[in-house]
Amino acid sequence: MIPYGRQDVRQEDIESVIEVLRSDFLTQGPKVPAFERAVAEKVGATHGIAVNSATSALHIACKALGVASGDILWTTPNTFVASANCALYCGADVDFVDIDARTYNLSVEALRAKLRESADNGRLPKVLVAVHFAGQPCDMEQIRDLSNQYGFRIIEDASHAVGGKYQDEYVGSGNFSDVTIFSFHPVKIVTTAEGGLALTNDESLAQSMRLFRSHGVTRAPEQLQQEPPGPWYYEQVELGFNYRMTDLQAALGLSQLERLDEYVSRRHELADLYDSLLEGFPVTRPYRASQRYSGLHLYPIRIDPSHDRRKVFEGLREREIGVNVHYIPVHTQPWYRARGFGWGDFPAAEEYYREAISLPMYPSMSDQQVEQVVAALEEALALK
Repeated sequence: MIPYGRQDVRQEDIESVIEVLRSDFLTQGPKVPAFERAVAEKVGATHGIAVNSATSALHIACKALGVASGDILWTTPNTFVASANCALYCGADVDFVDIDARTYNLSVEALRAKLRESADNGRLPKVLVAVHFAGQPCDMEQIRDLSNQYGFRIIEDASHAVGGKYQDEYVGSGNFSDVTIFSFHPVKIVTTAEGGLALTNDESLAQSMRLFRSHGVTRAPEQLQQEPPGPWYYEQVELGFNYRMTDLQAALGLSQLERLDEYVSRRHELADLYDSLLEGFPVTRPYRASQRYSGLHLYPIRIDPSHDRRKVFEGLREREIGVNVHYIPVHTQPWYRARGFGWGDFPAAEEYYREAISLPMYPSMSDQQVEQVVAALEEALALK
């Protein structure tokens, strides 16, 4: 089967991990801070805080931004549930902003309208999580302008967009947000097996996130509440979590990071080939906006409503093409329906979901495999 995504682990990656296995440190050693520095330097951010998943990174970002009971976080319904759940972990509420029908990202127009309405009823968000769906950055400059006007903070959920660019700057530079979140899951752009990272240019936020990822425990003299009685001394100054990345994971990430631009470039070659081969098919190909360079984690197409999406999906699976659907709108999940959301609340996201299929996309995929996917799609659509 051709999977929808897969990791590319090479001999140099394996050797990097073996080196750590033979070292004195398997968990908290020199590789984690080295990986944090390497990612931050690559994208032009000041601080990187590595954790065990992007979900953990979202959680500690919300905690550092002070999200708590009585607050509300907004995000898009077209995302994985973690982009919303991070607010619930902090005791806050969640609401959603519908998507743009062309980019499938959060709609700036819908956001502007919802902010006007919410300003009138006194229920503005404390934080907005802007998700760069499929790797394409949101319109961050306009979102930042709205945050300045209405006073909310911004988290970029760039789990799909590692290596992507907005206005010629790497996603993660922090030019238009408070915190950016990366994911290093195996199907993402580069991998640490499991893992995530929060990027920020704010020293205070970085210190808070470092505390929250490691039990709220510190040895830093400036954070201690009393004079240390000896070099063994530490204090718990926050209620934190065990969200730390290991040296094994960081070593893999450091090796993979060297191929980041190569990986994203190859994804663009594959997307260009898909675009060409799918011309004339009854599908909508993904739109790539100007001044934005997508990480192209996904290649989602929309099946014309004249065709049965489920039949096409199953036909592709029968032909050993490992397609997937990204995403079932978060507000339609049972947990969120029980809290007052339901079908019909965000029609653009729901319409997209009913038509969406993610075709295979990963850097080690060959041109011949793309042609195989397209041939299978042609058969599943009964075009032959």
